[in-house]
This record gives sequence, C-alpha cells and structure tokens, in this order.
Amino acid sequence: MENAGKILIALLGFAGFLLARYIRTHKQRMTPLVCPLEGSCESVVHSDYSRIFGIPVELLGMIYYALIAILYSLSVLYPVLISTEISYIVLSVSIVAFLFSMYLTAVQAFVLHHWCTWCLFSASICTAIFLLALIVMNQNILNVFIN
Repeated sequence: MENAGKILIALLGFAGFLLARYIRTHKQRMTPLVCPLEGSCESVVHSDYSRIFGIPVELLGMIYYALIAILYSLSVLYPVLISTEISYIVLSVSIVAFLFSMYLTAVQAFVLHHWCTWCLFSASICTAIFLLALIVMNQNILNVFIN
C-alpha cells in the first residue's frame, strides 16, 4: 500500500502541475479561462488575491506540484535516496500548501463571492495529496516500529 500511495501522490502532483500550468498559460496569454461549472474563474484568477508577495499563486502551485510529483516518484523508484527527514519536509510543505489552499478557498467564498472551478479542483488535489501524505507517513512510522 505504501508504494501505491506514493504513486497516487506523484500522479496527483503531476495533475496539479498541469492544472496550475493551464491557469498560468491562460493568464499569460490573456485568454479567458473556461469554467466547466459556471463559475467566475476570470474574476478569481485576476483578483488582488491571485498573487502573494508579488508571485502568482498558480506559479507557486506549479512549483509545489512539481516538487511533490518528482520527490514521490523518486521515493518509489529509488527509495534509498529519500530519507525520513526529507519525507517530513515534504509532509510539512504539504501541510502549508493545504492550509494556503483552504485560505484561498475561503477568500473565494467570503471575500470575492465568486468561485473558480479550476481553483476548487486544485484545492481538492492539494487536500488529497495532504491526506495521502499523512497516511504514507504513518505507514512509514509503523514500519519502523514493526521492523
């Protein structure tokens, strides 16, 4: 199950990267995002909350998702390369990403009063990665005590 969880996390990281890249590409080309569920993607991704410290949040998402996809892929292919300390760092980054994603979702609900379907998909991917990372980490801890 441990490797299956890591593979799933890597795939989710890849999907999240593609989604963040899709948003970034449309913003750079100034072409409208098509919201699949009648949301207001344009008003959300071009709002004042679409940047943090001047950095576009979709760029941060691309970096996060790429990091997750690469590190979890490496942990399956070359388990010796990924130490327990790195696993804790990746889990910590996932916690921060999850909390930031929840903050951005709250901004959509309570400040902007608009929903971006793509942003909600990204938040769902981020949440799934966080929960699966917790499960994988707990399995790693149990394996240390069992072996």
